[in-house]
Amino acid sequence: MTDLAQGTCIAGVDEVGRGALFGPVVAAAVILSDASACELISLGVRDSKQLSPVRRQVIAVAIRQLAADCRIGLASVREIDRLNILQASLLAMKRAILQLAPAPTLCLIDGNQRVPNLPMSQQTIVKGDQQNCAIAAASILAKVWRDTLITRLDGRYPGYDLAANKGYGSLKHRQALAMLGPSPQHRLSFRTCQVAAAAPKQLLLLPKNDH
Repeated sequence: MTDLAQGTCIAGVDEVGRGALFGPVVAAAVILSDASACELISLGVRDSKQLSPVRRQVIAVAIRQLAADCRIGLASVREIDRLNILQASLLAMKRAILQLAPAPTLCLIDGNQRVPNLPMSQQTIVKGDQQNCAIAAASILAKVWRDTLITRLDGRYPGYDLAANKGYGSLKHRQALAMLGPSPQHRLSFRTCQVAAAAPKQLLLLPKNDH
């Protein structure tokens, strides 16, 4: 929310892709006026996971049109492997926030982890994408942006069914990892990708959610 008369400017921040095996983690930061937030709520803005892909695309266009500002930040696969996925996610959030203009006076961060070294106030909100319109809008923008990227990368790294699974560990994805091994965009700090590189025949024995 933004109220320039009172000197307050609040950004909602969320990320997507933490659990994926492939590709960067992506964050978005969104500043909304009260009027824009009300309009987006009437359009059905909510946690991105509760919306169909087509509906997310439509609402993402409205968010870009109505937001006072909205920005994307990401952390690469190399940064994920070097820092760990949590720290890379927080880095992606920070990168999105620092691009905003005007700079927010307060950031509402989805989850329970604070963004390190942020030069403004912040508040964490568990399940914030279900409670705050700006956070929900950020979750939608980040999801649409990342899904578009992964779909495009499916052409560069064929065989992993990326256009369908968006980099997450579906059965087809894990089967492809067992056959093809990991690509340069797979997260080698995740156990599934480590096994694919070292002992691919063991990969299909891992539980689906074992990263």
